[in-house]
Amino acid sequence: MTEEEKESTAKRLWHNVTDTIYGMAAHDMSRAALRTRASMEHLFILITMGDLLGIPILPPYYGLRLLPFVVPQIATWKRGVLRERELGSDHEHHLHGV
Repeated sequence: MTEEEKESTAKRLWHNVTDTIYGMAAHDMSRAALRTRASMEHLFILITMGDLLGIPILPPYYGLRLLPFVVPQIATWKRGVLRERELGSDHEHHLHGV
């Protein structure tokens, strides 16, 4: 085995170890942060563009002022809000201790 192959193997091993540690320690936290961010974005769009669904929370003037910031996300937001859901489908079901 040459020196370059040893370094390559060591780098690959170190990369696998760091990925495993990340998966055990931080992956769940990062997923939770992404879910929180998505729910905050949905809430922001609901507050600003709620009159599209018949929920006038803000006066139309302020909604129109915020429109340029919201336009790229309106289509996916409407699809997510108007999607049919089952009771309890928003929560992940875990069987702890079973």
